[in-house]
Amino acid sequence: MHPFDIKTVLFAKHAQHVVLIHFPIALFIIGVLFDFLSQWKNQRLLAAAAYYNLLVAAIATLPVVVSGILAWQWELEGQKLTRRKQQAVLPGYRFPIEAVAVVIVALTGHLGGFLSGVNGPG
Repeated sequence: MHPFDIKTVLFAKHAQHVVLIHFPIALFIIGVLFDFLSQWKNQRLLAAAAYYNLLVAAIATLPVVVSGILAWQWELEGQKLTRRKQQAVLPGYRFPIEAVAVVIVALTGHLGGFLSGVNGPG
């Protein structure tokens, strides 16, 4: 292992993708919280905070996607990923969609820690 190898620096055991992914997840969850609070308390300031949190979360996903694709190409040597069929259609209201998305993001983050070996044997 050479200390100046770009793969070693960028995609070590705690790769950049693993570090970067937490920022948009946190922004998304807080943005949804602000959105719920803005509707509950009928405050425009909270709605604006929700909007900007969700906007920054969306922008912050770009480096996450790039680092994920690079990690996939370098670490997994571009192996094909399995695809799953989507069966459920989400309702047209934003609150149920946001609530389901928060649960899914939290579960995948939790399971990702175990599957990567960070939160347990692996």
